[in-house]
Amino acid sequence: MQEMRPQDGDLLQKIEQAYKTMSKGQKQIARYILENYDKAAFVTASKMGSVVGVSESTVVRFAYALGYDGYPELQRSLQEFIRNKLTSVQRIQLTDEIDQGEVLNTVLKADMNNIRATIESVDPTSFEQVVEGLIQAKNVYIVGTRASTPLVEFFGYYLNFVLDGVHAVTSGTSDVFDQLIRVSAEDVVLGISFPRYSSRTLEGMRFAKERGAKVYAITDSQLSPLAETADITLFARSDMVSFADSLVAPMALINAVIVALSMRKKDEVSARFAQLEGIWHKNRVYAGRENG
Repeated sequence: MQEMRPQDGDLLQKIEQAYKTMSKGQKQIARYILENYDKAAFVTASKMGSVVGVSESTVVRFAYALGYDGYPELQRSLQEFIRNKLTSVQRIQLTDEIDQGEVLNTVLKADMNNIRATIESVDPTSFEQVVEGLIQAKNVYIVGTRASTPLVEFFGYYLNFVLDGVHAVTSGTSDVFDQLIRVSAEDVVLGISFPRYSSRTLEGMRFAKERGAKVYAITDSQLSPLAETADITLFARSDMVSFADSLVAPMALINAVIVALSMRKKDEVSARFAQLEGIWHKNRVYAGRENG
């Protein structure tokens, strides 16, 4: 059979195209994936074999037949493909496979795996280019809506201690375009979005690019529409186990950018915090005996 390794195309379409040349057992697996892709992406090879009625080795050979090095690689590809297609209802159905007594361990282990995958996927050169670009920018606009709003606000809050001209752009009383109206070629616009990707964030990035600004992105994979638009992209895994997005790895990546920036501007940041500490103490900003 001719090797058909899915990349940026429609994975389900590729399975359909290869269907005629598959064995009987492989066709059973193909039909299951085509009809239940939202569930198939999150089951083991053994579990899929049991559900479909074939052996685990048949599931593994199915992955080989599609050009993968094994079932885990096929599973990852399927997860990336369907991540933006899942509705909130489909996402919460993912918890059907989780034992109630194992929820805590399952969720924490999933986040640990997301961080490990992020460490492996982040390109150090791209990371340094983003840090340098943020330092050189006249203004920095961090754009993100819906579930990415907390990431934008966290990033913007701490970046304000390091850089001047920082703007956190989220959905609120004014539209994204209203908040980006002054963007220019001297600025950097950094979009943040994870499945399901925000159309407003993507539109804001495209608008900034038309204005000549440098455009960066923090998102989950090369399949993300943000990656197609951005000049430089940093990738962080966000695999979910329910309707709630996992933002642990993206938050860790953002924290690394903040630390790298603060190290580059250590003297300025130290002077700013020295001034702020006096203001905070005088105005009892933080509770504690130091304010007593």
